[in-house]
Amino acid sequence: MAKDTRSTTETPAGASPARPTALVTGASRGLGLALAKALAAGGWQLVITARGAADLDSAARETGATAIAGDVADPAHRARLARAVHELGGLDLLVNNASSLGAVPLPPLADYPLDALSEALRSNVLAPLALIQETLPGLRERRGAVINISSDAAVGAYAGWGGYGLTKAALDQLSHVLAAEEPEIAVWWVDPGEMRTGMLTDAVGAEEAAGAADPETVAPFLADLVKRRPASGRVIR
Repeated sequence: MAKDTRSTTETPAGASPARPTALVTGASRGLGLALAKALAAGGWQLVITARGAADLDSAARETGATAIAGDVADPAHRARLARAVHELGGLDLLVNNASSLGAVPLPPLADYPLDALSEALRSNVLAPLALIQETLPGLRERRGAVINISSDAAVGAYAGWGGYGLTKAALDQLSHVLAAEEPEIAVWWVDPGEMRTGMLTDAVGAEEAAGAADPETVAPFLADLVKRRPASGRVIR
């Protein structure tokens, strides 16, 4: 069963709607954690989630967030997240950052295991859409925003990245259509560039991944994007 953990410094339920609320998935490490810290520093109240409860607890202590461990591909977990943001007064920002690399080592499409591809689609496309559906009423009410974390693999042809890339291409199209259907909500599908994360290390190895950007240097770009609130669209850092 997913574990709910709340830091001692979190904002109480029913907090003032003047303080914006964000829900960030995949927030226990990497870009998700870096963005959660940047938003917390900017005065946001947060609900954060990831599968690893121990790392998520640590992230909650750093950010003063409400931490709810679990898998966003699980409908019951998504319902818990939606209830949590409702209890905090509503939702201003949803960040779909949690993602799966798919099969590792990265295989060519000719040999791609379809069960692994199915799981990647479930995590990278279906779960974000389902979480958007779950939280959309609140986002509409607050004229909120959605950030879907994409990749250059969504638009470029890189050997071995076909499985992951096609899931991100689907997420891009999902985002594009959502922006057309929900004009009162800002929707950005963001390519943050290569970052020094566990996922990139799994894909290309530690030596190559070491040269990528630190997620801490990318998070301010996303926080500023939310602050500026440009028109919906694909954003490249």
